[in-house]
Amino acid sequence: MRVIRGLSVVSVMLVGAASVTSACGLGSESGEHKQDIVIKADLELSGFAAPLGTAYDRALRLKIDQLNESGVLGGRKIRYEPKDNRSDKTLSLANITDFTKDPSVDAIITGVTSDGVLAAAKSINTEQVPTISLSAASKVTNPIQPYIFKVGPNAPDDAAAIALELSRSKRKKVGLLYTDDEYGRDGLAAMKAELDENSGLTIVAEGRLKPTDTETSQTVREVVEEEPDALVIFALSDQAQRVAAEARAAGFDKGLVFDAAAAGDLFLPDSTKAATDSATMIFTQTLVIDDIIATTPAKAARKQWVRDYTARYGTYYGPASFAADAVQLLVNAMERAGGTDGAAVRNVLETSQLDGLSGPLRITPANHSGLMPQSLVALVAASGRWHQKV
Repeated sequence: MRVIRGLSVVSVMLVGAASVTSACGLGSESGEHKQDIVIKADLELSGFAAPLGTAYDRALRLKIDQLNESGVLGGRKIRYEPKDNRSDKTLSLANITDFTKDPSVDAIITGVTSDGVLAAAKSINTEQVPTISLSAASKVTNPIQPYIFKVGPNAPDDAAAIALELSRSKRKKVGLLYTDDEYGRDGLAAMKAELDENSGLTIVAEGRLKPTDTETSQTVREVVEEEPDALVIFALSDQAQRVAAEARAAGFDKGLVFDAAAAGDLFLPDSTKAATDSATMIFTQTLVIDDIIATTPAKAARKQWVRDYTARYGTYYGPASFAADAVQLLVNAMERAGGTDGAAVRNVLETSQLDGLSGPLRITPANHSGLMPQSLVALVAASGRWHQKV
């Protein structure tokens, strides 16, 4: 049986903007009974997904430091304990299972790897540990698992936005490159479903990539040889940019479109800057926040978050906001639940709303994936960085 640790709430706030000042006022227990709030994370700190896993780790450290330093936790502290899964699904499963068996753990955050959290679902649900995944794979929350939630892009939403951009630019023949994993197969299925609804768009070629591939030129050439009007790429940032460069080298001179999981550094690397110039990406406004006027508290909080992250780490990595929002959702839920009891926190998470650093988030009993479609916008690459399309 897991230990239930109560919190006396000092000030109750439903769910608001994700700035530190609007974080929940978690009460503290006096004297020796005061306990840390323990959040453990299973992340890709090495291996092929390390750029994204490291960005998540940095965001979690920054956001938790901000919450701890602000005093809004009523004297309590969040203790953050990440563990490297080396971008390996077997190690991810072992890490998460270990977390669920530890009675001190109040919540779990998982990274890119979907297989680990899916395989650990029974243990997560049995031990009643609220868990937020940062994976893009739909199966993480579909079908619904009682204690598992998700913050991040969703393939059907990405595909709908991509299809709209293709229609607007009158590109009818689509070449699709996708990773051979849960996320990539989601992208393939979502694009096929979306294009079936749009009779003017057709997938003329498909190319499947291993997530660990560093040499994909043959697959890319085979897709390009079918002469698509646009090349749509479902892959993580580094691989997506390499694919774009290989497509250009193979003679492809038409439209490039990246889905949201391809988001990475604020500035595009010199090695792929020319290849990605004029490319489109579907993502949140985080990567173009410098161009956004802070007309609301939420937009001001987003701009401040990017400044804070950049000041600490030297640059900004787009998906970092998803990790920060995951922490905020957990802390808000613990306040509303009046403690860290897993069942109570889960019940609150299932009805959470947050105008987050990523954009509007909403979780319901029928949908445990929080990022709302209106968070997504079309971005265009120009002069080595991203700008919002107009």
